[in-house]
Amino acid sequence: MNTFITKIDLHKESDNLVLIINNIKDIPETFVPKNELGFIKKQIEEKKEVIALNHYPKWIFIIHLNEEKTESKKLEKARQSGTKVIELANEQKLKQLVVIDNTEQKDITLAITEGMGLANYQFDKYFTKDLDKKKFSIKEISLLSNDIADTEIDALNALIKGTNAARSFVNEPVVYLNAEKLSEEITSLFSETKAKVEILNKKQIQSLKMGGLLAVNKGSIDPPTFSIIEWKPENAINEKPYIFVGKGVVFDTGGLNLKTGEFMNDMKSDMAGGAAVAGALYSIAKAELPVYVIGLIPATDNRPDGNAHVPDDIITMYDGTTVEIKNTDAEGRLILADALVYAKQYDPELVIDLATLTGAAHRAIGTYGIVAMGDDDIKEFSLLKEAGEKSYERLAVFPFWDEYGEEIKSPVADIKNLGSSLGGAITAGKFLAHFTDYPFIHLDIAGPAFLNKKSHYRPQGGTGIGVRLLFNFIKQKVKS
Repeated sequence: MNTFITKIDLHKESDNLVLIINNIKDIPETFVPKNELGFIKKQIEEKKEVIALNHYPKWIFIIHLNEEKTESKKLEKARQSGTKVIELANEQKLKQLVVIDNTEQKDITLAITEGMGLANYQFDKYFTKDLDKKKFSIKEISLLSNDIADTEIDALNALIKGTNAARSFVNEPVVYLNAEKLSEEITSLFSETKAKVEILNKKQIQSLKMGGLLAVNKGSIDPPTFSIIEWKPENAINEKPYIFVGKGVVFDTGGLNLKTGEFMNDMKSDMAGGAAVAGALYSIAKAELPVYVIGLIPATDNRPDGNAHVPDDIITMYDGTTVEIKNTDAEGRLILADALVYAKQYDPELVIDLATLTGAAHRAIGTYGIVAMGDDDIKEFSLLKEAGEKSYERLAVFPFWDEYGEEIKSPVADIKNLGSSLGGAITAGKFLAHFTDYPFIHLDIAGPAFLNKKSHYRPQGGTGIGVRLLFNFIKQKVKS
């Protein structure tokens, strides 16, 4: 389910309204009778940020944001307020909302509207009973503002749809979304953009000798795919592309190192990195940002069939590197490594990978942010962190010292796919870095990619983490 934001010049008397105010004086007299102003004033004094007024047969929601210490927190509170409005509106089975900005702070208005659009997402494809009761009621969100341009609304719609597409990819079970189906869905998504999509099939992957992707796929009856998405507008501000690489393990059993207990639950989400790359590229292409960007998504499932790769195997990667397999549940880094080598042919400006790579990253910072690592001298690192603060998809930067690379040395091959029990998120990043010769940033999204309970505008299930981060990063490049 995706919500499209429209811009309007006038609202109707019957419209449900969302008023954004700095203080009570911003409320037009024609909207709220004087006898309600005292109630509203008291609610504001009690720090209530969303005030709901039932003016049967319509509703008026007033948003008054309290002061925050940072711009990042202010924007996030705005999104959360938009979420609260959507929750209240859906509870009342309202069909539409009109957002009216009386603050002249368009960043806040856009953030509130963004929160509303993101919060109105629902993965309802597999409901068969009581669908009308379960479905969200809001179908239309309109924005009335003199300060916000049509292009900004277009960019917001692109971002919301890209995020929701990533969420739906993650939420789909592998019985529907295997690697081939993922590539088909990506191709379909991009059919409404000017981006180019190329899908490499198993024979092409074999001809390229992508040993990591092929090894992980050995236990599956479904073939692997390798999706290449290229957005290269004629007015691109860069000659060398920015490349995003996403892990596309559509289901991870752990292979022969089979996951135990509940650790296999929700492993349909192990392709969240690939989903984020697809969603981000879609948003960038749909908004027609003038930046040359490429997305690479190697995809397969990881299963323990009779011919599956095993511990102590030695495989040869796309660039000829030999890798000793110590654990078949450390499979994501194998398929990503082939993609990182493939990226070399483009002479990239920067490569960023996103992956639900390690439980170590999840345990370290929980679901509150993204574990990041890379060389300190990468000039774009600070811009990426700024984009993370703006989108509230924040980065926790881990050390990337050379000593961690010692952990993955093998006595029988060039490297091994697992370090010690300490610093697992970092040694996984070091494994990936072995296959790069360009500026490289690794993002481990294992914590926030899939939630077991809703968190404001991030739904239960796939969150689409990474889409808004990468979109805002590329958007900043246009401004810088």
